[in-house]
Amino acid sequence: MTDLVLVRHGETEWNRIGKVQGRTDIPLNDTGREQARATARRLEGQEFDAVAASPLSRAAETARIIADGLGIGPVELVDALVERDYGEAEGMTGPDIDARFGGRLEAQESREETVERTKPALVALAERHPGQRLLVVSHGGVIGSLIRDATRWVWPQPGEQITNGSDHLFRVVDGELELVSFAGRPWSADLLPPEDATVPRD
Repeated sequence: MTDLVLVRHGETEWNRIGKVQGRTDIPLNDTGREQARATARRLEGQEFDAVAASPLSRAAETARIIADGLGIGPVELVDALVERDYGEAEGMTGPDIDARFGGRLEAQESREETVERTKPALVALAERHPGQRLLVVSHGGVIGSLIRDATRWVWPQPGEQITNGSDHLFRVVDGELELVSFAGRPWSADLLPPEDATVPRD
């Protein structure tokens, strides 16, 4: 059993002005760096054995700031943890998307494809660190997709965001990735909908 604390990177200038980032490599702004330091302070007292991150600079720098604050490292960069690919939508704001795509964000990579890409990488990371606790810095689209997969789209609820610097606890048990808590809120299988229930998907 290995615990994975997944953290969304800190704010970037594109986050601030509402542009879709995806695979575009946008660095942290000063607010994002402070969010990373705040995350390190929030996680103080937890023992971490290793740290990994998406290679995109906003995630890698967030990981380095948190690792420095917690006295862990070095940061292992894992290509499979990069953000979803949003194709032509990258660099667009909400009004741009409304005008170009009729209000629906067109992603090149579905949430299901994102899970298929990232889940094996996280399980492999856990298998290299059995019985340990790892810090993993990635992206809102990745973390949100994994949470939706683990909860059959119960969480996040409509309008609920994966906020910059937030942390979410997953656990790998017998090769399976499970959600333990979403931003500190415990998850339970009792919250799963019936198999035949229709749950809205975004």
